[in-house]
Amino acid sequence: MPFSVSAAPSRRGLFFAAAFVLILVAGGIGWYVHTTGTAKPDSSDASAATTNAGGEDILLGLAKAAVSEHRLVAPAGSNAYEFYLSVLQLDPHNPMVPDHLSALFADACNDVERAINARDVDEAQRELSLLRDYDSNNYKLALLGSKLSAQRMVMTREHEAQAAVIQAQSESTR
Repeated sequence: MPFSVSAAPSRRGLFFAAAFVLILVAGGIGWYVHTTGTAKPDSSDASAATTNAGGEDILLGLAKAAVSEHRLVAPAGSNAYEFYLSVLQLDPHNPMVPDHLSALFADACNDVERAINARDVDEAQRELSLLRDYDSNNYKLALLGSKLSAQRMVMTREHEAQAAVIQAQSESTR
């Protein structure tokens, strides 16, 4: 009579052994990730603080250079107000920045007014928005906002008058 050995018990044992090994590997990976994951934030927090401090120093240097070159609110992306506001985003409790922004405020408002008077209303709007990021409740900014709106209305009426003249000329040539 032929001898038959059932493969079911050996397969079952092999399955349990493989499952046990997989559990050990998963546990080892979990332990490794947990132990190395808790050590890294301390060093990355320290390096992030160092990077922020370095970033603040760079931005403060750029702001100082912009002030010396009288780039208070223009050009976009390279002016003292944007640099100082960026420092405040990195460190909201920086004690120097509010003093600098306050000292520059009157001259920056004059720059906005010059842009309005030069009829550069889009640039004046950008500069005014930048100053409102610093002090949204300042009365001088409200006045400048009104002056900007009035300038826009004057320019709109001038454009409408020019359009009417052009239309009248085109109708008279027909």
